[in-house]
Amino acid sequence: MSTGADGSLSKERVERLGAGWHDEPTRSSSLHADAYVQPEWFAADQEEIVRRTWQWVCHGEKLRAPGSFMTELIGEMPIVIVRGGEQGEPGELRAFYNVCKHRAHELLSGEGTTRNIVCPYHAWSYDLGGQLRSARHTKHLVDFETESICLDQVQVTEFGGFVWVNLDPAAPPLPEQSGDLGAEIAHWAPDVEQLTFAHRLTYDINSNWKNVIDNFLECYHCHVAHQDFVSLVDMDTYSVTTHGIYSSHMAEAGRSDENSAYDVSEATVRDHAVWWLWPNTCMMRYPGRGNFIVLKVIPIGPERTLETYDFFLETSEPNEAELESIRYLDEVLQVEDINLVESVQRGMRTPAFESGRIVVDPQGSGLSEHGLHHFHGLVLDAYRRATKGSS
Repeated sequence: MSTGADGSLSKERVERLGAGWHDEPTRSSSLHADAYVQPEWFAADQEEIVRRTWQWVCHGEKLRAPGSFMTELIGEMPIVIVRGGEQGEPGELRAFYNVCKHRAHELLSGEGTTRNIVCPYHAWSYDLGGQLRSARHTKHLVDFETESICLDQVQVTEFGGFVWVNLDPAAPPLPEQSGDLGAEIAHWAPDVEQLTFAHRLTYDINSNWKNVIDNFLECYHCHVAHQDFVSLVDMDTYSVTTHGIYSSHMAEAGRSDENSAYDVSEATVRDHAVWWLWPNTCMMRYPGRGNFIVLKVIPIGPERTLETYDFFLETSEPNEAELESIRYLDEVLQVEDINLVESVQRGMRTPAFESGRIVVDPQGSGLSEHGLHHFHGLVLDAYRRATKGSS
């Protein structure tokens, strides 16, 4: 097991997991395969990574109206995000554990609009600020006061046109943590807040979530595995830059007459701009009309991951070129990538593999795994922070 007798992560196991990792990418190997297959490391990922980081929820448009709400599972914890206000005047955006203070029943489900939050189990009713307003048949209870009961709040913020939550009350604000990411998104996707939801793709993958992120963070495999993609973008311009808790992946569009992925002959967006934000959110702007794609990588089990791809476009109905691009991503690129990561996951289970060398281009091109190395460093940092006696 990776935990000590008191439930803390074992320092020895953490150091073994990262024994081949080195601060200098050209000297580094990847994480040990145990990180991808052992149940105890999946539990550590949920507790020490997912529940302590900023998690993407939705585009800001979904929670603009007074009383609008959305529920979500974050690190297996039920959360509800709700916009206060009334009579057409939006109020404060708040997030709570979606748990009634009476008997722990989930309060709201799905998404929609509401004037108050009523538990479907015993009808305890809360206002949109989380304060209990009424509880049936409780007036004769001793030392029971509705004004002393409030839903447990979690951090929520609007950033880059989207809504994010963080279950860690001590976590610094996302704009503070993420450095120049907000400015980069505003520069490369200045229309992001005006875009609207148009389509979602969902995938259930037989792979650990870290394996999925590893694959996303390097294009060393692209010429080998993604023949159409390397015609969509000019790989000679592909560069990857790592920052504190994110990395940027930039390239210019390829020549339209050589592109076999999808039609970009009338594209107004001519750059391929991609950001990965620690730990599991990937944001993309592909060549085409104004667009923004958010890939959320959701850990479900030690060897199972759910992916959602949300497409935000200029209109809620994709045009023909956008439908073609969605089909390409769904029927070609994703098929290729899922085959890759599921094959890697099978290899991780064997005694033939423990870790492998990181391949690095000192110039920071796409033909390099320094983005993957950066991710592994953040994973190890999270594990080490959780180790007993660490700060």
